[in-house]
Amino acid sequence: MTTSNSIRRKIVIGAGAAAAASAFPTSLVRAQPAKIKLGLLLPATGTYAALGAAITNGFRLAIDQQGGKLGGREIEYVAVDSEANPAKGPENTNRLVQRDKVDVLIGPVHSGVAMGMAKIARETGTLLLVANAGAGAVTGPMCAPNIFRTSFTNWQPTYPLGKVMVERKQKTAVWISWKYAAGEEAGQGFREGFEKAGGKVVKELWVPFPGVEFQALLAEIASIKPDAVACFFAGGGAAKFIKDYAAAGLKGKIPLYGSGFLTDGVLGGVKDEAQGILTTLHYADALPFKRDEEFRRDYAVAYKLQPDVYAVQGYDTGLLLAQAMKAVKGEIGDMKGIIKAMEGATVDSPRGKWTMSKAHNPIQDIYLREVVGEQNKYLSVAAKQLADPARGCKM
Repeated sequence: MTTSNSIRRKIVIGAGAAAAASAFPTSLVRAQPAKIKLGLLLPATGTYAALGAAITNGFRLAIDQQGGKLGGREIEYVAVDSEANPAKGPENTNRLVQRDKVDVLIGPVHSGVAMGMAKIARETGTLLLVANAGAGAVTGPMCAPNIFRTSFTNWQPTYPLGKVMVERKQKTAVWISWKYAAGEEAGQGFREGFEKAGGKVVKELWVPFPGVEFQALLAEIASIKPDAVACFFAGGGAAKFIKDYAAAGLKGKIPLYGSGFLTDGVLGGVKDEAQGILTTLHYADALPFKRDEEFRRDYAVAYKLQPDVYAVQGYDTGLLLAQAMKAVKGEIGDMKGIIKAMEGATVDSPRGKWTMSKAHNPIQDIYLREVVGEQNKYLSVAAKQLADPARGCKM
């Protein structure tokens, strides 16, 4: 072959290669990074189903506001129904980690499920973002660098409640709740705050979870005649308790107080029975923040619903993860960088700005709210930048 023929052949081959390349988008020619897989273990059925939906909605809204990506990376959602069943927590978490190969675990609602999730997260080193469950052990004795909470501990909302009640001249109280981790830890927080303020818990009453047979215990409360009743219930069980409390003739006679989950997300179904109930929580309606106004507007547009505290927690989980992924430029394998970014984050939340404690719990304001119409209306700050004691955490 002559030199000129050789050159001509190379030109033809080069032109053909260029034409072939131009027939395919550049995005298909270049290797694309794998999608970041997000594993959601939240309730889709049962008494906590609405809570799981709100958390999911809030989380998706935060991610959608980032262009639907994390650190420039495409994402994939993998959702499993937790059923709020602690017995299935480890199995479902393993399914997400081992079978579905998720990069991040998000959830759950139920504190018992959270214990199983935390165990698997510790064993595998998978990043876990607890978007609701307040189980103290998760960021107490079970704390780990890869476990973060974006919501609250069960202790946080009820600890300031005791002081609020004593300030209103309620010196004796009955505590009533479900008999499981969330109820017991909320009760501990209430007792600590109430007794520190000078009050006395005269009786603790317990209901098996998720039971809603309250009549016998309400009759006992009527016979004890405390100055007030404090409680922890949530979801459908909370609505039933509020209705039964009023039906038992206790409303208007013995003031009912609670962790804010008593009245969050249920006011559409209880109406008159809930009016005037005072609760403490890390979110409230009518907070004086522009950030909250924007969030509520955007959520209503996206879902044709008004957000509640569960939606805020889901939203904040998305905000925290987005901040961390931006800091590591989408490198989901850079766990040290992700942890450092989350530990140093200030989350500009609808509930007000909050930061992370050393145990990876939010340091946040707790608000006093009153049920007015279908709102948990903001009254005041019950505790400023309250941090959970995180007893037993060694990290």
